[in-house]
Amino acid sequence: MVNNILIVAGVLMMLGIIFSVYRFIKGPDITDRVISFDIMTIISVSIIGLIAHFAGRVIYLDVALVYALLSFLSVVVIARYIERGL
Repeated sequence: MVNNILIVAGVLMMLGIIFSVYRFIKGPDITDRVISFDIMTIISVSIIGLIAHFAGRVIYLDVALVYALLSFLSVVVIARYIERGL
């Protein structure tokens, strides 16, 4: 039962990535693109967590953590660039 729920969650995450890629391409403003990029990375971290669960490998959670930290730093740098210009 839990695996079925996780599979449905994975499908919904893939659907979220598709919508986010659409907003990234179509976004009329740079802030829309930055938010879309952030959404894609958050969903990617969640997908890595699902893969870690299904594969039974805890090391993937470390990879997800590092990826989330790099994603956070990149969004902060882009936000500072938009706000002030480096």
